[in-house]
Amino acid sequence: MTTVQESDKPGYIGEIPVRNLYLLMLYASQLFRQINDLQKRKVEDNPDDIPDLVAEILAWAVERRLRRNLSFGYQPRQAILSRVRGRIDHIHTERRQLLQRGLIACRFEELTVDTPRNRYVRAALEKSAKMVRRVDLARRCRALATSLVRMGVSGEHFIRHDPSVNLIGRMDIADRQMLAAAQLAFDLALPTETAGPKNLSSPYREKVWELYEKAIAGFYDVTLTQWGWKVQSQKTLQWNTGNMTERINAILPSMRADTILDHTASGRRIIIDTKFTSILKPGNYRTQTLASGHIYQIYAYLRSQEGLGDPLAEKASGILLHPAVNCSVDESVEIQGHNIRFTTVNLDATPREIRRRLLELIDPAIV
Repeated sequence: MTTVQESDKPGYIGEIPVRNLYLLMLYASQLFRQINDLQKRKVEDNPDDIPDLVAEILAWAVERRLRRNLSFGYQPRQAILSRVRGRIDHIHTERRQLLQRGLIACRFEELTVDTPRNRYVRAALEKSAKMVRRVDLARRCRALATSLVRMGVSGEHFIRHDPSVNLIGRMDIADRQMLAAAQLAFDLALPTETAGPKNLSSPYREKVWELYEKAIAGFYDVTLTQWGWKVQSQKTLQWNTGNMTERINAILPSMRADTILDHTASGRRIIIDTKFTSILKPGNYRTQTLASGHIYQIYAYLRSQEGLGDPLAEKASGILLHPAVNCSVDESVEIQGHNIRFTTVNLDATPREIRRRLLELIDPAIV
């Protein structure tokens, strides 16, 4: 009889229990920054409705864009015409002897709604129609996708990661929420950690730590701003250097903090380093111990910023935030004037419990 490994259990990624990847995806997305408080409460009440919520926002945004017309863009085209348009394709014209028939091959740009961005949205609507639970919402998404087709938005040559899709200019602000919902709709279409007919691929499992990292930063960006906090993610920290040799900059590694929280009014700075691993591991001389490398990392983030003219850095504190694995940990120590907290968040808890836990780590008064 084969023993089921911990990492093979439904709801686990390795040894880490995760009730719902949808919640992390939402927190990590740009869409979470744009939905209102009522929609956020719906998520906390029933995280299984997140795909329906995303599809509803996508449908609403597309309907609004259709009332004001879709965004246009210039697309390169090649055609054989009876008059010159754009640039002449001399090789094609000569090879096919088009001039003898009064024709000419041209290359030109055409203003059209059949842009990578609109094809991306159409594909997201079709994907959403297949994954939502509400029949009326699925019908609504399919109808909108059909409307885009009738307007000339094709499904050909769709490339999800085309840079032009998410390149938002000053005139494209109205597309921001629509694109954020479309992007999340594709992410939500990935398999979850529940039992099903298909297995989650190993490369995707390895990327969940990035999702966890972005989710923590996204959550704090939305929830703490109203309380006067400034939230920065993936900020590069500078070393407090001196007497540098000529080539040291080429080999000295950079430091990049996952999340930095600043509250100027109270003079607080918190540097959060997220780790998607168990907070405790077996030690050489004890049953369980903290990972020394993680401690050295957060210590370097804190101490290296002293003496650079930033008053918040002098007494900054640090948090090493891990998912809870078999136990909850919340311990702290002050090292050379900097408080460092080693703590966990239970990703198998309800969304309300996760929200409460993350907020109380920063300030219990705002929970």
